[in-house]
Amino acid sequence: MANAVIMPKAGITVESCIIGTWEKKIGDPVKIGDILFTYETDKASFECESTAEGVLLDIFYGEGDEVPCLVNVCAVGNPGEDCSALRGGSAAPAEAAAPAAAPAAAAAPAAVAANTKAQAVIMPKAGITVESCIIGSWEKQVGDQVKIGDILFTYETDKASFECESTAEGELLAIFFEDGEEVPCLQNVCAVGPHGEPTDCLRPGAEVPVAVEAVPAAAAETAAAAAPAEAAPVAGAPVSPRAAKLARAHGVDASLAAGTGPNGRIIERDVQKLIASGVTAKTVTATVENAYEDVKFSGIRRAITKSMTTSLSTMAQLTQNISFDATAILNYRKALKAAGDDYAGITIGDIMLYAVSRTVVNHPDLNANMLDDVSIRRFKHCNLGVAVDTPRGLMVPTIEAADTLSLLEISKAVKELAAQCREGNISPDKLSGASFTVSNLGNFGIESFTPVINPPQTGILGVCGTIERVRKAQDGGIELYPAMGLSLTFDHRAVDGTPASRFLQELCKNLEQFTTLLAK
Repeated sequence: MANAVIMPKAGITVESCIIGTWEKKIGDPVKIGDILFTYETDKASFECESTAEGVLLDIFYGEGDEVPCLVNVCAVGNPGEDCSALRGGSAAPAEAAAPAAAPAAAAAPAAVAANTKAQAVIMPKAGITVESCIIGSWEKQVGDQVKIGDILFTYETDKASFECESTAEGELLAIFFEDGEEVPCLQNVCAVGPHGEPTDCLRPGAEVPVAVEAVPAAAAETAAAAAPAEAAPVAGAPVSPRAAKLARAHGVDASLAAGTGPNGRIIERDVQKLIASGVTAKTVTATVENAYEDVKFSGIRRAITKSMTTSLSTMAQLTQNISFDATAILNYRKALKAAGDDYAGITIGDIMLYAVSRTVVNHPDLNANMLDDVSIRRFKHCNLGVAVDTPRGLMVPTIEAADTLSLLEISKAVKELAAQCREGNISPDKLSGASFTVSNLGNFGIESFTPVINPPQTGILGVCGTIERVRKAQDGGIELYPAMGLSLTFDHRAVDGTPASRFLQELCKNLEQFTTLLAK
């Protein structure tokens, strides 16, 4: 008899865990006590030992999936045993079969759906806070042969992009979501299995058991065949990127197709049917067609849009500008460059981060998060957010407890985080939790700007470029000096103008006397 191995409950308050890596594959022999997989909570990582002996018959969740505690994760038993009743963490299918009140004719189709050898590949959960992901591109097409570990498709969150590996072997039988579609985490994305296996029971939203029990088998088949004929074009129905591309290539109007995708979405097969029917597109001249391009926002651009709109519409933001004499930090930077080794890589931006981390902790209302309109959370350490420009858009990784790190440690940390952001493989957990943010546009020669606060923080510092200014010299004449601008945006609900000015004043003093700050 097949036995389920459940996700352990690694603490009283733990509700779910994330699978790290599978140490065993389907078909491997397993003994009691063997390590099946690793898993982690938000605080620690663990190993799950097998509680059964036999062969690993099936894996219900892939690496990176978030699994509720005490839910079935895999099945172990004798080779060839049916373990479908264990999928989903319940023996409900077996129990439901006990009262044989339903007619035999109605029960047969349900058994076929339950016993299909096709397996679903789900959308991975790429972080504890991630609720949905957007499909980038499909690397395999329907009909292609797939092995466990093959890349099926790419997907992205609002912060990074990933590749989804197949958790099953066989033929790619069906694709349930197209390029560019947003898919909830842990939702079935496609089906893999032996050629010809049914996949309707795996399609998201399928109600196979209910429909089969309500109607005789023959009537159900007739209704299923008639359903597509009843569909009609819907004005304004969304069109998948692949369907739109196919429509443009064949000169047809995709909006004339009847959408059969989720929520009436027009997908590739709908356009193929439209082409076969001989319907042509509305006449559009080449000049008009090439006059513009409609581009759908990526996941990260959507997140930026939402965050910035929320920031400006819910906060009382005010910006103060100031400048300081940058002679000390420029001279110190030259000394570091001459020293060589790792010190040569320390930049003016790193020096700025060091000074901010030591200064902002003295101004608790700026080193804080707004919880709501009447309460604020002050942090004991500076968790410093750093704005990073990437090909996919703005990202803000966090240097935790930056006020406890040396200048060289901050320099190395920000370079590592920035590289992960640009490569698109940074953990979503590293993109949250900041108490204050720095945005540096000094390399572009910007003299002043208005940075937008990253909610729920109460402040953000903009670092500007260096310009030559004139001042009165000690001998009564005039002299030039390098002046660097700073722009502080703060939430006036939490911080008043005078405290914000004191922060800028102290920061400028620390930067102008930077070697003294290092000695503290």
